[in-house]
Amino acid sequence: MLKVEAPGGARDILLHACCAPCSGAILECLRDSGIRPVVFFSNSNIYPRAEYDLRLAELQRYAGKMGVELVADEYDHDAWLAAVRGLEREPERGERCAACFRFRLTRAACFAAQRGLPVLATTLASSRWKDLDQVNEAGAIACGVEWGWLPRNDVAMAVQWWPQNWRKGGLQERRNEVIREQGFYNQNWCGCEFSRHDNP
Repeated sequence: MLKVEAPGGARDILLHACCAPCSGAILECLRDSGIRPVVFFSNSNIYPRAEYDLRLAELQRYAGKMGVELVADEYDHDAWLAAVRGLEREPERGERCAACFRFRLTRAACFAAQRGLPVLATTLASSRWKDLDQVNEAGAIACGVEWGWLPRNDVAMAVQWWPQNWRKGGLQERRNEVIREQGFYNQNWCGCEFSRHDNP
């Protein structure tokens, strides 16, 4: 399997995770590369709450099996709706998705800084349904924003964005194998009510 190296040779990173299916092969790859991720489930886009709870439970089950720490962010769908207001009719891979990624990855970057984790990556970069350039732009923005409690000139040093393409090096094929092996609940839409309308 692909071996990776985190920016700066970091051994401890924060991995923002959207779901278990997108996380399985990535967690294996990180483990086999000697990297210790803390998994951060920050997905207030997912609706309804029952769907959010189902996806979180699947990821908790797998993280437990892998011996990986998982932290669940506060579920705040109203704040997410405010972040994408006016973009509800945008198509998948449109401006709504870009705003959604910025919202979720900014929360992840803030958490990484609080925990002293120097690198942020995301499983969003594993899905062929996502625009990799959008994901990487959102991650770079999230790691460069001014959060108020962190001086601007220290932000870049606090958390570094890792623009890893998790679709290459056999990981896409391994992703599908892990889904089958683990019997993951494998949803067919991103999670928000607007993307579900496109995938009834």
